[in-house]
Amino acid sequence: MALLRTACTAAALLCTLVAAQAQTANYPDKPIHIIVPAAPGGVTDIVARALGQQFTELWNAQVVVENRAGANNQIAAEIVAKAVPDGYTLFVSAEATFVINPYLYKTLHYDAHKDFTPISGLIAINQALVVRNDLGINSVAEFLALAKQKPGTISFGGYGIGSTGHLNMEMLQHDAHVKFIGVQYKGATPGLNEVMGGHLDAMFISTSSAIGPWKNGHLKIIAIGSKERIPAYADIPTVAETVPGFVARSWFCLVGPAGMPKDIVEKLNSAVVKIFENAEFQERFLKPNLFTPIASPTAEFAAFIEADSKKWQEVIEAANVKLD
Repeated sequence: MALLRTACTAAALLCTLVAAQAQTANYPDKPIHIIVPAAPGGVTDIVARALGQQFTELWNAQVVVENRAGANNQIAAEIVAKAVPDGYTLFVSAEATFVINPYLYKTLHYDAHKDFTPISGLIAINQALVVRNDLGINSVAEFLALAKQKPGTISFGGYGIGSTGHLNMEMLQHDAHVKFIGVQYKGATPGLNEVMGGHLDAMFISTSSAIGPWKNGHLKIIAIGSKERIPAYADIPTVAETVPGFVARSWFCLVGPAGMPKDIVEKLNSAVVKIFENAEFQERFLKPNLFTPIASPTAEFAAFIEADSKKWQEVIEAANVKLD
């Protein structure tokens, strides 16, 4: 009887293994749903739809993008966290879901560290540090010197407590040991208009949003938050040239629910890396939007999330920023 049980157990394990291999070989054989925590037309949505189109071309797969905006990404994140981890529910999100929200909120309806399977980074958007034309400064060094000379008088704009614009400036205050006055707006555009109008001193905003007004002479870009200078605008320095190690950028990634089969994760990761390394895709989609590709092996991406999480935890706790 014991021998029979052992044989049955072995047969069951073999069937499970064969089924798993078949699942991976045939993946995807039904529609993939990509959940997006933002409304149509924004960067997250644009990236998700571009990725979905590439999956369709690569695998002849049907991809459905579902926009589930609200609660600072929490609604969409909870949906994905509770989904069946079979590779058919995926999540394209900005970094806030995983490395910022856990430190802004006392209570989340998802666990950023346990409820998701990292697959790959997708793109990064570098932030530009812009100032009003008549502030009288032309560099980060001059900007920080002015802030130290007149502590608590330089105003900066954010697009809500905990937004990228807000937290990047909190990080600059923390790293450079200066103090500004924060003013929050309902979106990045109102704040940008205030800088151009001379009513707000400075703000961090996406480089793609800042380039146009800068070229038209409506504001100054004194630095970009990338690790290295952007080749297309090599005359603009980085913040890190004055504040070593400083990086101000948003990033977007692909994850799934916790517990996804390793082979499907590897298949998805391999596809993403291939897509974002494709020269034609970069030329058509990434370069015009000033997107930086950050696709990488899954283990490398998981380590990146962990490091960025520690960074934002330190910044948020030092600034005592809370949303509930």
